[in-house]
Amino acid sequence: MRLKEDIKPLTYLESRAGDVLRQVSESRRPLVITEEGEAKAVILDVDSYQALRDAVLMLQFIAQGEEDVRAGRLIPQEEVFARIASRLPEE
Repeated sequence: MRLKEDIKPLTYLESRAGDVLRQVSESRRPLVITEEGEAKAVILDVDSYQALRDAVLMLQFIAQGEEDVRAGRLIPQEEVFARIASRLPEE
């Protein structure tokens, strides 16, 4: 993050929305919008936002898996593969 370039007041966004969208899209860096000196919002390009959402989803799956292990909700690998194989059409 480049503080001089990536933190702007709300008035900047209001007067230069097109420039803001172009900057975020080209730089792929988030832009922090402030109001009365406090950070209020973050603007991201769509690809960065999607990557962030995907990463959070993956972390949620990992956390769920770790919780299953701690709780003893496990199935042996051989059983998992056998279940999958029983659902596949025979050739």
